[in-house]
Amino acid sequence: MAETRPKDGANGSIKNDSKQAPADVVARLKKLKVAVEHHRYNYHVLDREEITPEALDSLKDELKKIEEKYPELLTPDSPSQRVAGEPLPQFKKVLHKVAQWSFNDAFTVEDIRAFDERVKKNLAVSGTSSGGTQFSPTSDHIEYNCELKIDGLKVVIEYENGTLKNAATRGDGRAGEDVTANVRTIDSVPIALTEPANVIVEGEVWLSKSQLKKINVERGKEGEALFANPRNAAAGSIRQLDPKIAAARKLDTFVYDMGSYSKAIPETQHEELKMLQKLGFKVNKHFKLCKNIDEVISFWKEWEKKAKSEDYQLDGVVVKVNKKSHQDALGYTGKAPRFAIAFKFAAEQVTTVVEDIRLQIGRTGVLTPVAHLRAVLVAGSVVSRATLHNEDEIKRLDVRVGDTVVIQKAGDVIPDIVKVLTEMRTGKEKAYVFPTRVSECGGDGSIERVPGQVAYRCTNKNSAAQHKRKLYHFVSKHAFDIDHLGPKIIDVLIESSLISDAADIFSLKKGDLLVLPRFAEKSVDNLLESINKARKTTLSRFVIGLSIPQVGEETAEDVANYFKTIDLIREASVDELVALEGVGPIVAESIHNWFKDFHNKKLTNDLLKEVEIEKVTRFAGITSNTNSTTNSTTNSAIFGKTFVLTGTLSSLSRDDAKQDIKKRGGDVTSAVSSKTDYVVAGAEAGSKLDKANELGVKVLSEAEFLNLLK
Repeated sequence: MAETRPKDGANGSIKNDSKQAPADVVARLKKLKVAVEHHRYNYHVLDREEITPEALDSLKDELKKIEEKYPELLTPDSPSQRVAGEPLPQFKKVLHKVAQWSFNDAFTVEDIRAFDERVKKNLAVSGTSSGGTQFSPTSDHIEYNCELKIDGLKVVIEYENGTLKNAATRGDGRAGEDVTANVRTIDSVPIALTEPANVIVEGEVWLSKSQLKKINVERGKEGEALFANPRNAAAGSIRQLDPKIAAARKLDTFVYDMGSYSKAIPETQHEELKMLQKLGFKVNKHFKLCKNIDEVISFWKEWEKKAKSEDYQLDGVVVKVNKKSHQDALGYTGKAPRFAIAFKFAAEQVTTVVEDIRLQIGRTGVLTPVAHLRAVLVAGSVVSRATLHNEDEIKRLDVRVGDTVVIQKAGDVIPDIVKVLTEMRTGKEKAYVFPTRVSECGGDGSIERVPGQVAYRCTNKNSAAQHKRKLYHFVSKHAFDIDHLGPKIIDVLIESSLISDAADIFSLKKGDLLVLPRFAEKSVDNLLESINKARKTTLSRFVIGLSIPQVGEETAEDVANYFKTIDLIREASVDELVALEGVGPIVAESIHNWFKDFHNKKLTNDLLKEVEIEKVTRFAGITSNTNSTTNSTTNSAIFGKTFVLTGTLSSLSRDDAKQDIKKRGGDVTSAVSSKTDYVVAGAEAGSKLDKANELGVKVLSEAEFLNLLK
């Protein structure tokens, strides 16, 4: 007897224990509904992207949470109850024989554990277990099948007697668009199955990242708009009215589910995927049977790191209860299965609200406006701050206190605000006016615009806030790299009058620290060990730690490698500094003037009494107390070579790769030129890769680079 997945969700009721929703919450909900529907229609129907899918997910998540807290606000027309997308009018409408569902989302480990608890609780209520007896959440075993969540366009394909009959997009879940002619052009879609079965399957049409680059190159030549990402390109390709265009795009598929089957559907999701493979469908090979939710979490963490190494775009892991009997018992809500969930990878873009804008004083006295945000989870961590860079950036974004904004985080840095959702404005938002005086600057609090720049700075160069920032920078990873000495401990040491400048750090004694609150003997020992370790440093780190305006990491390394000693650097004239490649007149003046200042001279002398600077050899990153480098370094294939890093490396961070190159006598620059020896291209490499190909510079894959390091 043929098996068919149920078309209707199981009925359920929501207990309403909430109080009446406040007026501002109701107003926020209305705005969210309009915004979600607007961006949903753009993304799923028109294949147009004004904000990223992750940012749209963030808006949906906020809407869902409000409706969960205030159930009386939940209405049938809410975007949270919709399976996204309607058929485009130029395509024939196809009614699905099997209803299509979308998944609820999990974003954190806590979310997925809560899903596991719901599954066990609902199975206990249903009275279903593997042996037909009452299910016990504490003793019965739940297995999950994990599959990679491909970011493409869902299609439903029907076969009659083993032959492809039709294909349609998901649409609104009940009806989709007839895209049979285009799907037939995809090589991975079988025209005939390995047996004459009647089957309806579901899968994802996707476009490879490498193919997207080729398509965008051609579109650029023709003056056409470029596709923003592989998902948009796949959706745009499968919806072409001319199948020849779809065929030329070289689309691909992964099939992952049977909607119906003229024979018995396998008893588990894991076996169903194997059955799909036997029938001739392309199934993503990275599915895994997990014995418990802890294994699910491990699988998710593994693929969050590996996702960018694949040529298709991933945005999470789909987690399904493995046994079909359990799936049937759990059933569906109005829009999603209770037995499955999309465990999303940490989003790099989300939405939140700007609650305030305040100025932060940097170590060089520069004032940076920082947005104080409603706390939100982004890229795996909760953030409540985002940089606004300068006054011009505030004006460009037109960001106001009270605005709903899209923030972006890439790596371990403070997020940026990339877009203001003006459609969410209520009229109560307040524009930010840059002040003329800032009390934290000290003195009369006056500020000035840095000549030739967009930044403002304190006119008082020795304010307390600026002084703290200098000390935070001095102990940071790229300067003296002193572990266990973060900003909070620096603040305590200053308030306790134990340090007043960087040199004082090296005079700290165990007895000084043990009397401080929350300083145990073990933590004091660890701190002093780190301080002693930092007594031996490189010239470039020494220069970086001085907080010389205009001097960053690369400039410090260039200056150190050119002059070789701190004495030659501090006695260098402006002309001598300008003669160094990469050092312009502004930087040269800044370095020269800094070392002429009485207080800076004293700080340098005091530091030299406490630390030893290793001898600089010819190449950046190689230091030695002897007169020559070791054979293992000079014989390295990297020695004397110039590298540029682009894209994301899956096995090590950009900083680690940079240090590995420098340890072997190589150099790392930020721009590709004819003097570049190698460009290391990770996942999603950008314009630097194009420049390398244009100049004929050798490009290394991550694997080739790692081999070179060995």
